[in-house]
Amino acid sequence: MSADAPLRVLSIATLFPDAARPNFGLFVEKSLCALAAQPGILLTVVAPLGLPPFPLSLHPRYRALRALPQQEEWNGLAVHRPRFTLIPKVGARFNPAAIARSVLPIARAAAPDVIDAQFFYPDGPAAMRVAGTLGLPFSAKARGADIGHFGHDPATASQLLEAAQKAAGLLAVSEAMRRDMAAIGIDPAKIAVHYTGIDAERFRPGDRAAARAALGMGDAPALLTVGALIPRKGQALVIEALPALPGVDYWLAGAGEEEGRYRTLAAKLGVADRVHFLGPVANADLPQLYRAADIVVMPSASEGLANAWVEALACGTTIVISDAGGAAELVTAPAAGRIVERTAPAIAQAVQATLAAPPAAAEVAATLAGRFDWDRNGRALAAHLRRCAQK
Repeated sequence: MSADAPLRVLSIATLFPDAARPNFGLFVEKSLCALAAQPGILLTVVAPLGLPPFPLSLHPRYRALRALPQQEEWNGLAVHRPRFTLIPKVGARFNPAAIARSVLPIARAAAPDVIDAQFFYPDGPAAMRVAGTLGLPFSAKARGADIGHFGHDPATASQLLEAAQKAAGLLAVSEAMRRDMAAIGIDPAKIAVHYTGIDAERFRPGDRAAARAALGMGDAPALLTVGALIPRKGQALVIEALPALPGVDYWLAGAGEEEGRYRTLAAKLGVADRVHFLGPVANADLPQLYRAADIVVMPSASEGLANAWVEALACGTTIVISDAGGAAELVTAPAAGRIVERTAPAIAQAVQATLAAPPAAAEVAATLAGRFDWDRNGRALAAHLRRCAQK
């Protein structure tokens, strides 16, 4: 295929926003929009929807998903939303085959040159099946839990590794993720690092006092975590650090299964009045929230390269994070923040030191050094998929 010939790409993305979940997989949407904007790219997006069999499909959790259109234009992208049968909790090993069956008719009609999987599992093994049936090359991207969990789970690891072996090319969100992939037996020579992007017009430094006033946050130093309220994200460790941080407030943006436990923990430690649960925050409101915070604290047990890390730095807010995923690829200068052990005392010490000598917002943002840009992300993805199509 010549370098200037149109490239027809079909992207499988189980992480992709919809009307029922507008914040779900926004980073995938942004990357695919950047890809579609590249010259000579003809993109079809397939965002399969997993629905359990009757009567589980009647559960309120799935009602809004059932109502979604089978096909629509979503922010300029042609998006198909075929349904596949999902067995909650225990059916992960069956999902790739079910997804492939739902995608195959769309792929036949689209006649792509290459299949792109936006998440390594289940998208990768599903892409492998579709590509194998149609005699096409395919690529898969690793983002974090897809390797950290599915790459080690005996129920799914064999399919993931088979997809890695058969793929024409692979992507990883960070150099650390590339190493994690190699550690489970994936050929590192096939893996290119593909950093996320950032909307620099929205995520940029601003007036912290004005942002704080607009959000009603008061004058107390503010710690912020953005992410699901789940054990892996480590919000409990930040709450446990608060008794050593008198006068410091903690704001949690996100929802999840651990909220009740976190509220109980805060009450037990006598810090409930300083712990604020914001619930889910729309992406459009995140820049102001990052600007309002003094420090973004995210002691995750595992990450690929968290978008919240990049967004916080772009807004000029320093970060205190655990040594997870690509942490060292972001904290490249003192102004960017600190990498700490996943303990409450280590978090408290890092917060105290940072509040005592806060870096300038412009200095924090400058540590990104232009590495995280959506147009750059789209160009790199287009070049990668062209290389895959030539193999």
